Amino acid sequence: MRFFSASLVSAVFLLAACGDDSSSGGGGSGATGGSGGETSGGQGGTGGEVASGGSGGGATGTTVGGDRPVEVIVPSSYDEAVATPLVILLHGYSADGPVQDLYFGFTEMAEERGFLYAYPNGTLDQTGENFWNATPACCNFGEEPVDDSAYLIGLVDEISSKWNVDPKRVYFVGHSNGGFMSHRMACDHADKVAAIVSLAGANFNDPADCTASEPVSVVQIHGTADDTIAYEGGSTLGGAATTYPSAAESVAAWATVDGCMGEPVDAGTKDVSTQTTNVLRYEGCAAGTDVELWTIEGGGHIPAFSFGFGPAVFDFLEAHPKP
Repeated sequence: MRFFSASLVSAVFLLAACGDDSSSGGGGSGATGGSGGETSGGQGGTGGEVASGGSGGGATGTTVGGDRPVEVIVPSSYDEAVATPLVILLHGYSADGPVQDLYFGFTEMAEERGFLYAYPNGTLDQTGENFWNATPACCNFGEEPVDDSAYLIGLVDEISSKWNVDPKRVYFVGHSNGGFMSHRMACDHADKVAAIVSLAGANFNDPADCTASEPVSVVQIHGTADDTIAYEGGSTLGGAATTYPSAAESVAAWATVDGCMGEPVDAGTKDVSTQTTNVLRYEGCAAGTDVELWTIEGGGHIPAFSFGFGPAVFDFLEAHPKP
């Protein structure tokens, strides 16, 4: 876990250097899709160094978040008379918001799809690494007294007070520790979160700890060769207290919450990675919700995206507002 940030930065700039290589992600997805002129700073003492607006054409908006500031990126198409979707991207352990945006390429996607967008930072732990206090498994290893669930839903509320956010279209997307945190936000704030997408994260190990009050649409994306957060489940620190479920168990817990029927069915493939990505989808879920597992065959913890990654994620979000 300690080397996640360095690995991610290396992957981002390696892919960016490849220009039009197929693994780089284009059209607003992948490492080159979100690079532009952004820098990767943002690991200040509170994890809140303000991110730049990026190069996606969207206007840079007002800073929110109090003593953990984050700048909201507003699409050029924004009309205060029209309710607008909001997506919040959560970085992995030891990374930061700007680097995660570079990798996912969401600045351009948010502009293209007309989303309000923010990529906040976690806080620094005792080893100097950014983290989110998501589940017992990940990643508040120093047991810091921070309530990230309250902080993040507070961001949603503050952004909603400044812009016309559609309350039926609030979304979280996260990678690794950010994926764990996205699951946590859906569990704690199911009344406000319409859908989440988690890459290489996991739900609570004990499904009873997820107290979702209503259905939430969920995609778990996971590589079968992930040696950081294992596809088959494991423990971040090697003990029972930090155990996390498998990718299949994470989505199965949401299938129960969402009232889905039976076992997931084969739903073909998704063009999200340079490696084959197979989709399992639960059927008969509560009206307007879906639960899916996108398995990247042979994919690692920081998979190489195809041009289709960003569009596929935003397609899922757009298709799943609150009923």
